[in-house]
Formats: sequence, structure tokens, C-alpha cells
Amino acid sequence: MAALLTLTPATVFASNLYIATGRLIDVQAGRVLTNQCISISGDRITAVAPCGATPQGAKRLDWTAFHVLPGLMDLHTHLADAGQSADLALPIKTSPAATALMGAHHARMTLEAGFTAVRDVGTYRGLTDIALRDAINAGHVPGPRMFVAGAYITLPKGGGELNGVVPNEELPADMRLGIANTPQEAAAKTAFLMEQGADFIKTIATGAVLAIGTEPGEPELSEAQMRAVVQTAKAKGKYVTAHAHGAVGIKNAIRAGVRSIEHASLIDDEALKMAKASGTWLVMDIYNGDYIDDIGTREKWPEEYLRKNRETTDVQRARFTVAVKMGVKLAYGTDSGVYPHGQNAKQFAYMVRYGMTPMQAIQSATIRAAELLSKESELGSIAPGRFADLVAVDGDPLKDITVLENVAHVMKGGNIVR
Repeated sequence: MAALLTLTPATVFASNLYIATGRLIDVQAGRVLTNQCISISGDRITAVAPCGATPQGAKRLDWTAFHVLPGLMDLHTHLADAGQSADLALPIKTSPAATALMGAHHARMTLEAGFTAVRDVGTYRGLTDIALRDAINAGHVPGPRMFVAGAYITLPKGGGELNGVVPNEELPADMRLGIANTPQEAAAKTAFLMEQGADFIKTIATGAVLAIGTEPGEPELSEAQMRAVVQTAKAKGKYVTAHAHGAVGIKNAIRAGVRSIEHASLIDDEALKMAKASGTWLVMDIYNGDYIDDIGTREKWPEEYLRKNRETTDVQRARFTVAVKMGVKLAYGTDSGVYPHGQNAKQFAYMVRYGMTPMQAIQSATIRAAELLSKESELGSIAPGRFADLVAVDGDPLKDITVLENVAHVMKGGNIVR
């Protein structure tokens, strides 16, 4: 008993940290603070104040050589997937177990790159994202906080299907968990995915760039189908996002009540005005078009993919610039999995190039991302009560945003990752 009493305080104090920062980026106020120390107890921040003496029982960390900011967030990832390649059949060749194990590797790479939270927006192997999230939460594998969709709600042979490999009716059952022909079917599939543990629902409102036989500008799920999904999800306190490139599909999704639009490549002025008026978020992956054109061409990805990528990349970036000027809500999302995981920060430079200030770009991946998730009381800023998710970088990201591509320190929940 005496030995236990001796050890117990050390165990408690070991979770108390006092981090001295060089420059702290306050994303809530959009400013930089100096001489600030962050007090952490367990997995939460308890105070942020001018530095003083190290509190009794706390371990002091010296991060005075760095810029410190909240853990980064990517709201459009595909961790629990085999990844993009020239082999259309790769997802079906990769078993659910192998997909989950690959996902664990992707999760670790993403976390070590400074992204302490992600929204995983669908996988061909349905529910593997839920298994990965649960394994991370249980401490079995390292990875970011995951918010997952479970599967895609999509039309048969639509942008959420693995087309062009075998007849779609012969695909494994776990690859067709979200197939819906009617509003009633869409609602039923939504209810099923939520019962399995999905945090939100992903709908496919238009064709896709990286799906055989679909066109990005063409609408797919109807407004009625998406409204049925939204209503079913809302009844359980969950929200819906929509993959949508084309303007018609985007407008259908906004009228149906989705919380965010993914890609928004061909969004027109009317749809931008609708998004602003309704508070609908845009998550525009404006980096990976270059990767697809370069690597996809070199590795001989299907010409259909390359054509559609060329048709959407530049116009998406132009529309992103307009969205920034209009003040439409924008959150950070990259479509990682199309390109190698762990390179999520490469998009920051593109967001600055196409209209955002460095602070706005950082906010899109921190406080704004948390707002989209309705988690701003827990994530996205360095403030009391938030999770102790932090990154530290050499150099000033407000002068050179690319320093975020090489983080020096990563902390998730008070634990140092690197």
C-alpha cells in the first residue's frame, strides 16, 4: 500500500505539461501571441497565459524556438482505402482486412504529418473506416481523431460505385452498402449506416472524376433522395455532406439541406450565393489536380480520369478564388488517398495562391474545420477546455505557408507523437 501511495502522485503528475511557446497562433482571434505557456492536464488544455514558473508537478516543454498552432484538420480524406492507381480493380483485390491494415498505416502517416483530426468521407470497402476509427479510439493503432461516413449513398453505377471492373451486381456486398434507387431506399441505407456507427453521411450528388462512366457535371442523386437522407440523419443528430462537382447537383444538395459540398469544381455564381445564404460549407480540394495530371499521366491512369481532371482543375481553382472573395464558408479538405497520405499540408500553398491569406488558410484547417464538425468547443484552437492537439513548426507559416509541410512536433491529446 505504501508503494502504491508513493507511485500514484507521479502517475497523475506525469500527465501535466507546461509548454513554453515562441509564437502561438491564436486562430480564433487571427493573431500571433508571444511569451505564452500552455497548461495541459491529461488530454485537455487547462490554461493559456503569459509564461511563469513551472506549476508544481508539471513537466515543462521548451517549444520557444517554434511557431505553435492547433493540430491541423483535413476534412476530406480516404484513409481506409487502397488508394488511387492505374489498376481499377485494386479496391476489389484488396480484402477488407488488408484495407483496414493499410488504413492503419495511412492513419499514422497522417497524424505524424500534423493532422490530428480528419473526416474520412467514404471507402469502397464499407465500414472499414468505422473499424479504423474505433481501433484508434481504443488505442490499438496510432492515428488522428476520425469522423467517418461508413460508405457512400450513391445511385447504381454512379460516382460512388467501383465501375468498370466487373458487372456492378457482382461486386462484394460490402462495396454496395449505400446503393439507393429511391428516396425510401436512400433513407433506409442512411439509417443502416448510422446504426453501424457512421458519424455523418456522404451522398454522391454528381458524377465523379475518378469513376468510370460518370461525368462530374451531371447530377446523380436527386434532391428528393438527398432530402430523405438529410431528414433521416437529422433525426439522429447527424449531418450530411455531398460529393458534387456540377452546379445543378450542388444546388440540389444545398436545397436538400446538406451541411457541406465536397469538391464544388464547377460551382456557378448562383450556387455560390445559395451556399453563402444557407451557410453551406465548401470543401474544395484544389491541390490534387496537379498530382493526378502528373502521376496519373506517368502511371497511365485511365484516360477518362485524366480528361475529367483536366476539365475540372483550373475552373475549380478559379471558383475557389471567387468563393473566398464572396466570403462563403470554406474548410480544409484535400482528397488524400488520391495522392499519398501524409502530404496533406501541400494544399496550403495552393489556397494562398488562389486567394486566401496564410491566416485564413490555417483557420480553414483549424477553427473553421472544427466549426463545420460542430466541435469548436473541443477542437481547432488552443484554448482552455480543448483537446491538447498541437503542432510546432520551424519558421513562420504566416510568411511562408509551406513550413507546415514539415512539422517539428506533433501532440495529440497531450501525448507527443513526434
